[in-house]
Amino acid sequence: MPRPPDSAQAPARVALVHDFLLDLRGAERVFLEMVRMWPKADIYTAVYDEEGTEGRFVGRTVRSSFLQRFKPSARNFRMLLPLYPAAIESFDLSSYDLVVSSSSAWAHAVLCDEGSVHVSYCHNPFRYAWNDRDRTLALRRNPFARAFLRRSFQRWRQWDWIAAQRTDRYIANSRTTQARIRAYFGREARVVYPPVETSRFKPGRVCDHYVVVSELMAHKQIDEAIAAFNHLRLPLIVIGDGPAGRSLRRMAGPTITFTGRLHDETVAQIMQNARALVVTSIEEFGIAAVESQAAGRPVIARRGGGALETVIDGVTGCFWSGGPAELATTVLRFDDASIDVQACTENAARFDAASFRRGVLAEVDAAMTNGTRPAVGGRQPLASTRLVRRAVRDVHH
Repeated sequence: MPRPPDSAQAPARVALVHDFLLDLRGAERVFLEMVRMWPKADIYTAVYDEEGTEGRFVGRTVRSSFLQRFKPSARNFRMLLPLYPAAIESFDLSSYDLVVSSSSAWAHAVLCDEGSVHVSYCHNPFRYAWNDRDRTLALRRNPFARAFLRRSFQRWRQWDWIAAQRTDRYIANSRTTQARIRAYFGREARVVYPPVETSRFKPGRVCDHYVVVSELMAHKQIDEAIAAFNHLRLPLIVIGDGPAGRSLRRMAGPTITFTGRLHDETVAQIMQNARALVVTSIEEFGIAAVESQAAGRPVIARRGGGALETVIDGVTGCFWSGGPAELATTVLRFDDASIDVQACTENAARFDAASFRRGVLAEVDAAMTNGTRPAVGGRQPLASTRLVRRAVRDVHH
């Protein structure tokens, strides 16, 4: 386990905050590394599921919000979406010197004491309210639901922007996220790439299958891989689960296998035996793409986002831009056997945990010395969440 931060600016009390801890996906794995970096820090999250997170946080102080009483799971936690701003602002962090949040939605909005420093590691501003808003609205056929969501997202963006002005310093997980932080929040951020457990992977015997490793969500566009491989009649293994799983299984042909979520060791085995990893969405970073290269296997990725920073075109993989037809053509044209395994593993090594720790600690030290919070906004709870917080307080008393 890594040692605690060794720095002249090391604070006495540290709080770590994450959106929700219900399962282990890419953002949660990044947060796990933060938890290892500060072994005495308290953990705050809107909702927590010990079983869903495979017991990785057992032995640590984990404080959840009032939403915990609803016993949310990875399948249904989205139903509580309007309440998460109030939940994250309900935490009392006044006794901490340093607050480090890991945020892809609302964790960056925690309320901190004037004397504390808040550094936020941003995986992406809340996609449904910002960069994926139009696609999300288009998926709603009911015009009343669409109108309600449009107004809700508008209010969320207002809340999100104000919350972003309270943060002392932002760290971005990629240049894509860095640009969105600048565009949406008007804040600057340094890029520190997520930690990838490259040591879990090693090259193995290559088989005939391709692999997709992803949460099964509409915005991941897994349906394009299903359509392409139905046409190609090549074996494709889809690892992951999510609300789109049922519809994807219905459209899949006989050469496509769904495994659901698997243990890390099994995922590593399937990856190292695959001809290539197929990435169908534009990811902010994309940990799976680095993992595939750590296993010595190339990546066939949709052009854009983090893949442009993690995959070397023609050396450790290739890119495609269009729909299923172009993906199918790219798969046929790409000679995975010509890929240098060593080039893949060496490229993946750039994204190890040690590089992440150095980068994050440098940003924390800089924030402790001279924070970069804009001289606007206040530290009071936002008006949009005061009524909910007051109701919760009344229940408690």
